[in-house]
Amino acid sequence: MVMMTGSLAVRGTVVWLTPQQGGRVSGPPEHDYDYDYTATAYLPPRTADDGQAGLALRRFVPGAWRTPAEGILVPPHGNRAQQVVPGCLVVITEGVRPVGFLTVEEVEVLAPDGTPIPPPAPAVAAPTVAPLTVAPSAATVSDQVPSSMEPPYRHSTAAARWTSQHASDDSPSEPAGV
Repeated sequence: MVMMTGSLAVRGTVVWLTPQQGGRVSGPPEHDYDYDYTATAYLPPRTADDGQAGLALRRFVPGAWRTPAEGILVPPHGNRAQQVVPGCLVVITEGVRPVGFLTVEEVEVLAPDGTPIPPPAPAVAAPTVAPLTVAPSAATVSDQVPSSMEPPYRHSTAAARWTSQHASDDSPSEPAGV
């Protein structure tokens, strides 16, 4: 799961709307090897009014109504984070008019210089420990279990959310347009 607080490289399938569906009058964009197709986009439940991001697409089949493509999503400055995961739908717009849909199949986070940031290493599962049996003696469980094997203290998820830091916390709040 990735939160779009910076640029993301995405791969997926684009379906362009026909002119009768409100899409581009000229049909799917023709690929120009010197330039990428650029447009705006948003991820539902956001709308074109409150969640537009920049989008650049490349490596798509010119003139095809449905085609694999690669792209870069760039959120506007000060925009709240948006969740981008494989399977989510990105609405491609020209202005505020939807012209296509990109179904995301892969997501990579990009550094400010445009290089991919490798995902964090997966957490290694703790080895399973056989259950301890207590002999009917005066010994207690704490005497038999080494302190290194005690389960760690767990705090509530809500507390973790309140105390965690996120890059979007650093962006200045926008003044109200009163």
